[in-house]
Amino acid sequence: MFMNYSTFIVKILKQPKTILFKQNYLVTEVLVQFPQIRLKTAKNQFKIFVWGDLSLANYDINDYIIIEGYIGMSNEKPQNKIEVSVLKIYPFVLNEKKNVQ
Repeated sequence: MFMNYSTFIVKILKQPKTILFKQNYLVTEVLVQFPQIRLKTAKNQFKIFVWGDLSLANYDINDYIIIEGYIGMSNEKPQNKIEVSVLKIYPFVLNEKKNVQ
């Protein structure tokens, strides 16, 4: 179930995984977190799903990006988890690439 269209700044925590969805659509799944949380008990990590031609190839772990998309809830047990279906991606703070010529 999708809710509101939102914009977030997030930090990439793991390498993106690309999945073929229903034989036709490429979906990239990435674990991210908010850069700062207020409460120590607050959940700050969640998955984002990037559909189609949007590429995360230029981003690495620990890069910060701005994402726009729809917030949703997964039906995974034992509790629902937040997911964002991303429609737009912008670089925010990127780590310095090594061996750039």
